[in-house]
Amino acid sequence: SGWNSVGHMDTMRRRRHHVGHCREGEEFLHNVFHVLFQLFSGKEKANLSICWLQYEISKVVQCLQTKNKKKLKAQGRKSKKLAKNLLKAPDNRNQLSLWKLYAYLEWLLGNIDDARKVFDTALCTAGTGGLKSPQLCSLSLLYAQLEVELLESLEGAVTSRAVHILTKLAESGPYVPYSGQVLSVSVLKARKTYDHALRDYWGKTPASDQDQVSDANQLVNLVGCYALFQYLTVGIDAAVLIYAQTSAKLEAPAPQKCENTGENLGIENLPAALEAVTVLHTNLLRFHMNISVYPLNPLREALTQALRRYPSNQSLWRSYIHIQRKSHSASKARRFFDGVTRSTDSLEPWLFAIQAEQMRKNLIENVQR
Repeated sequence: SGWNSVGHMDTMRRRRHHVGHCREGEEFLHNVFHVLFQLFSGKEKANLSICWLQYEISKVVQCLQTKNKKKLKAQGRKSKKLAKNLLKAPDNRNQLSLWKLYAYLEWLLGNIDDARKVFDTALCTAGTGGLKSPQLCSLSLLYAQLEVELLESLEGAVTSRAVHILTKLAESGPYVPYSGQVLSVSVLKARKTYDHALRDYWGKTPASDQDQVSDANQLVNLVGCYALFQYLTVGIDAAVLIYAQTSAKLEAPAPQKCENTGENLGIENLPAALEAVTVLHTNLLRFHMNISVYPLNPLREALTQALRRYPSNQSLWRSYIHIQRKSHSASKARRFFDGVTRSTDSLEPWLFAIQAEQMRKNLIENVQR
């Protein structure tokens, strides 16, 4: 559930220091953000605030990756101060996207209880839009995903905080913070609501290209919430089924209507939505393998198919080289990298192929010591 870095090149390691985020560059970016913040208002100011906070989060992520606790603590203080100042602006006080980023920042810094308070506050003040509210769906999905990552197994997951969040989202009523239990009746009603919401989406046709883009984002959040809900309350197979059905619909070449039922058998191809759904699918499979016994082949097949279609997707490549670390044979991965690099002009396959070889080299050296 990470975020794309804004205006940030990945750090390259040297012997004693790191390249990236130099002092002069930081001062320049801060000045640019500060000047633009004074010039903009309304929606533009809110969008700039989101970009600014995303950039700050990218620096926190960098500190986490380099395991520099001292720098993380200092950066965390700066980023939290900025987040609070941004939320104090009149144009930003009701921006759920900013509240979501602030809660995520607290979570990254290890302040789980504080992050939950921010999430709960945002959900309580967000209204009762439920599954029809794109921002509310996105906020609830991230909150639930982060909570799921804390689970050590699926035992008792049906009464977890994540299920509570997703159930309340489906109820479209005022949000009530988690009290430690989830009613079985609420779970059944929520499942039916999710199913109807997804069916309703397939049954409608966007009026314009802009509506289609907005609906595509909403679809990704809806599918993500529904699949995660099914995963926690039924199991991995139920979640995979949701992703498979959604992918099949999105891959349909053109919209067609059934003469008898009037149901759309396909919608216009939405590459961005299909890619996002694929990432959610593979991330869930990868997580499930970490906490349960599950075959590797479904994840490997999903990743190889997705990477042939989206060779520049870094999240998919990270998952691929992660699972390939456990493979005793490098030949299959090398053939796959070779095939992808020959079929695309993207730079990512080359970079991740180099990283995979470096990881394998380090593994061999560690074994030989």
